[in-house]
Amino acid sequence: MQHVERVVVLALDGVYPFELGIPSRILGAADGRYEVLTCTVDGRPVRTTADFAVTVEHGPEVLATADTVVIAPVSPSGVTADLSDEVVAALAHIRPDARIVSICTGAFVLAAAGLLDGRKATTHWQLADAFRRMYPHVSLDPDVLFVADGRILTSAGAASGVDICLHIVRTDHGSELANTVARRCVVPPFRDGGQAQYIEQPVPASGSAGTAATRAWALERLDDTLTLADLAGHARMSLRTFARRFHDEVGLSPGRWLIQQRVARARHLLESSDLSVDQIAGRVGFATGASLRQHLHAAIGVSPQAYRRTFQATR
Repeated sequence: MQHVERVVVLALDGVYPFELGIPSRILGAADGRYEVLTCTVDGRPVRTTADFAVTVEHGPEVLATADTVVIAPVSPSGVTADLSDEVVAALAHIRPDARIVSICTGAFVLAAAGLLDGRKATTHWQLADAFRRMYPHVSLDPDVLFVADGRILTSAGAASGVDICLHIVRTDHGSELANTVARRCVVPPFRDGGQAQYIEQPVPASGSAGTAATRAWALERLDDTLTLADLAGHARMSLRTFARRFHDEVGLSPGRWLIQQRVARARHLLESSDLSVDQIAGRVGFATGASLRQHLHAAIGVSPQAYRRTFQATR
């Protein structure tokens, strides 16, 4: 019988309604693999940052039944260094072995509870300075979309909650289901956790050419040797202009972006095929199996064989 993971989302007073709904929308599209419940610290309605309140069906006791707990974000004006007695009591229900996830300012709650001490974490880039002042014992990286440190995962602002929920599906059930969920929800299927939070120019200025078409072109040719000159030539830009505009739009250099896309494609093939490491390396544009091993280890810290054993066993 298929195991159904119970996910409980904790909504605090002043919660952002968009982020509050992300776990239910994303994980709820995963073919019944997750049951998503929402609670508050006392079972009563909570105010949101919009012009309405949210009424929930559960109080804090449901947190004791959760395999995964998600702390939804609240308005920065509601962030304090100390937690209220009600929040402390609610968090005490969480099982020691539960996976804990925060979205945006939810990281402040985890840090105030001491759950991030000595760990790597992230939060919204605009709040990084305040976070560091309040919680100097946390290793904060404000330049990434999400951080997974053991059983505790933290993500940046707003839409990064989508990324971390897709990461959970991918980790639990493989890339095929994660991609299916992304298609159903009409969101990008994979944004690496190390991608930049803040991108200078996500939309090209009026009248200027962007790099989106060239990125789509490159994704269809990952098995080719693609140079910066090839990419700039396709975009009909000088090398310098293309490199600058690409970084403005994507938050990464063209070279680093290509490596990320090749690693992502390799991970999918490791999960979904029986191709050898050398065959996969050729299909994704790495010169040798050794190069694939190096880049995969740098990205996620494991060998192709270990990754394949984990995810094919999951499947």
